Amino acid sequence: MFKPVPLYVGLRYTAAKRRNHFISFISFISIIGLTLGVAVLIVVLSVMNGFDRELQNRILGMIPHASIHAYQPVEGWKSLVTEIEKNPNIEAAAPFTQLQGMVTYMGGVSGAFITGVVPEYEKKVSIVDDFMVEGHLDDLIPGDFNIVLGQGLANQLGALIGDKVTLVLPEASVTAAGVLPRFKRFTLVGTFEVGAEMDGLMGVVHLQDAGKLLRHPNKAQAVRLKTSDIFEAPQLARDIIEGLEGDYYQSNWTRTHGSLFDAIQMEKAMMFLLLFLIVAVAAFNIVSSLVMLVTDKKTDIAILRTLGMSPSEVRSVFMVQGIVIGVFGTIVGTGLGLAIVLNLTDSVAWIEEAFGLQLFGAYFVNYLPTEVRINDIIVIVLSAFSLSFFATLYPSSRAAKTDPAEALRYE
Repeated sequence: MFKPVPLYVGLRYTAAKRRNHFISFISFISIIGLTLGVAVLIVVLSVMNGFDRELQNRILGMIPHASIHAYQPVEGWKSLVTEIEKNPNIEAAAPFTQLQGMVTYMGGVSGAFITGVVPEYEKKVSIVDDFMVEGHLDDLIPGDFNIVLGQGLANQLGALIGDKVTLVLPEASVTAAGVLPRFKRFTLVGTFEVGAEMDGLMGVVHLQDAGKLLRHPNKAQAVRLKTSDIFEAPQLARDIIEGLEGDYYQSNWTRTHGSLFDAIQMEKAMMFLLLFLIVAVAAFNIVSSLVMLVTDKKTDIAILRTLGMSPSEVRSVFMVQGIVIGVFGTIVGTGLGLAIVLNLTDSVAWIEEAFGLQLFGAYFVNYLPTEVRINDIIVIVLSAFSLSFFATLYPSSRAAKTDPAEALRYE
C-alpha cells in the first residue's frame, strides 16, 4: 500500500521511543497542556452559557421582549393584541399597565414596580406563573384588589398570604381633608420567586384594578410582546408600529437590560482569551519539543537528505509530528471537556448534598447550569488545531535547512 514517505517517517518518529527522555517528557507535557486547555475552555464557556441562558430566561421572561405604548391609555387593547399577534414572529402579546410606588405593611415600606395584567394573557408572555411559590395568577380577580408579590419583596415587608398590604402611588388626590397621596389596600394572594432582582422589586395586580387606581378602568397603557427571537425584538416592534393605525411608540429589552447582557458577552470573550493562554503555552511546548527533536535528529535528517529526500519533505516529516500532537491533544481535550460538562451539574448537586453545602445560594439559580453550544466547540477545536499547526512551522523549517555535509562531518 502506498504511503507518502514524509507521513510514514513522521508517524514513526512520533511513535518511536526516543533516546533523549527529556524530549519525550516535553512532548508529553505538550499533549497534557493542550488537552487540559481545550477541556477547561469547553467547561468554562459551557458554564457561562448556562448562566447566560438562565439569565435570559428568567429576566427576559419577566420583562417584555418589546412593548408597544400609546400616548393615551388604550381602551380597545383586545383588537390591538389580535392585530399584533398576526405577525408570524410574535409568539404572544398581552396588555399591561405599569405602576410605580411604595408597598407598606405593618410599618415596613419598600419601593416597587407593580404591573397590571390580565392573567390569561400574561401566562403566554411571562414566566411568573411557572415560578409561583404560593398562589396562582388566576387568583387576581378583577374588583377584588388582590396582589401577587415577589418573594423577596414579601419577605422584606414580612407579609404572608392573606395579609392586607397598602400600595401608595406618587400621585396626589384632592379631598375634603386636603391633598393626600393616592393609596389602596390589596390582599396578598400569591408570591413568586424567579431568583433574579425582580423578586425584591416587582408585584402583579389585575389590569382592571390598576386601571381603577389610575382612573382609566378597562384600559391598558401598553401591549407586551413575546418574540421568537429576542435579538430581533427591536426591529419587530418598529415594523409593527409602522403597520398600526394611530400614534404609538416602542420600547424593548435592549434599552432596559441591554447593558447587562453586553457585559456578560464581554466577560465571556475575555474569559475565552485568558483561558486560551493555556492552549498557547501548550503550543510553545510543541515548538520547544520539536526544536530539540530536530537538534537530536540532525544525523537522521542528513541521511534522509543524502537518500534523496527534498527539504520540503523533511519539513513535512516534523510538521506531521506537531500536527499529530495537536490533533491528539485537541480530540482528547474535547472529549474530556464534554464528559465533564455533561456530568457537572449532577456532580455539583451530589457534592452539595453529600457535604451539606449550598454553593449557589447567593446566585439567582440554586444549581450550576451548563449549556454546550456547537459553535463554541468548533471555535475551540479550530483554534487549538490552528495554533498547533503554526507551532510546527519554525522547527520544521529549521529541519529543512539542515546541511547534510555539516551534520555528518563528525559521524
